[in-house]
Amino acid sequence: MRIELIRRPEHSRTMVVLSPIIAIALTVIAGFFVFLAIGVDPLQALYIYFIEPLTAGWSIEALFVKAVPIILVAVGLSLCYLANNWNIGAEGQFAAGAIAGSVFPILVPGWNGPEVMVAMLVMGVLGGMLYAAIPALLKIRFGANEILTSLMLVYVAQLFLDWLARGPWRNPEGHNFPDSRPFDGGQVLPVLVGSDVRISLVFAVVAVIVAWFVLRRTLTGFQISVLGQAPRAGAFAGFSQNRMILLTFLVSGGLAGLAGICEVAGPIGMLRTTVSPGYGFTGIIVAFLGRLNPIGIFFAGLLLALSYLGGEGMQIALGISDQITRVFQGMLLFFVLACDTLIYYRIRFVRTGQHPAGEAKHGRA
Repeated sequence: MRIELIRRPEHSRTMVVLSPIIAIALTVIAGFFVFLAIGVDPLQALYIYFIEPLTAGWSIEALFVKAVPIILVAVGLSLCYLANNWNIGAEGQFAAGAIAGSVFPILVPGWNGPEVMVAMLVMGVLGGMLYAAIPALLKIRFGANEILTSLMLVYVAQLFLDWLARGPWRNPEGHNFPDSRPFDGGQVLPVLVGSDVRISLVFAVVAVIVAWFVLRRTLTGFQISVLGQAPRAGAFAGFSQNRMILLTFLVSGGLAGLAGICEVAGPIGMLRTTVSPGYGFTGIIVAFLGRLNPIGIFFAGLLLALSYLGGEGMQIALGISDQITRVFQGMLLFFVLACDTLIYYRIRFVRTGQHPAGEAKHGRA
């Protein structure tokens, strides 16, 4: 007995809309049994994970602080995925942006004017773009699989960051802690008036709006859609597949790099051996949960940011490992992809040895 996926002649538009909601509900149900299995009160754990972070006075601001880097990463990844380019290395591009953007405050600590932040942001974007260009060019020139190359480059960037923070960029006055010197003055992103949220929230909102406009109202957005859904049709129309590979990777890497330097120059305030709890990989979940739509990604980013706050809350209140956040995010991605698969395909069980077209042959006879 084997299982085959048969493409449906038509798919339900209603289910396309409801799919993320169903995936979230299934994740909550699965989480209930996970907590039950490890001996934790499921209702209390789910309350702490999903509800309690929204009831505290500081929670909304903390939610946006967590959501900003996820949204920036996910918006860039959505452009890649819509063009059928599978960038899995946003975590490495995030680290590359953090490293490149930290060059001036670490190597030129005396430069503290208002223009230093502009230089840091530009360097962060360029760092992410250049790092993303590596798998793009390997795919264009040698046909290398971008999933493997972009993913392997994640570990290169993380280990390089670790070496810098422990070695040449370590703060000589930091009592041997593996951190750079703290950023101060103009080297730190300003906060929005009346809140603790950094101006990086504005960058995320602008990225969402611009990406939505490009996809819906420009020729470039049309080319992304056509080349992603029907590459041969795009080739006949004169659209360049190689150009689109490079463009989407550069934009995706640039936004991941921007998220990286915003995190280092914002909540963290220095360069450390680790600057991300996994935002680059979480961005993949957010991109699909938001249906690769920038507006949907914004709200999906808030939901996944809630999972980080909930995970931290359970770690404090129940003594559960912070890896429970990864478990929930993994289950959510699984259910999102499973729901999407069943929208476009139906399952058929075939007996071993039976010809797939056997039924059709007997029907014609």
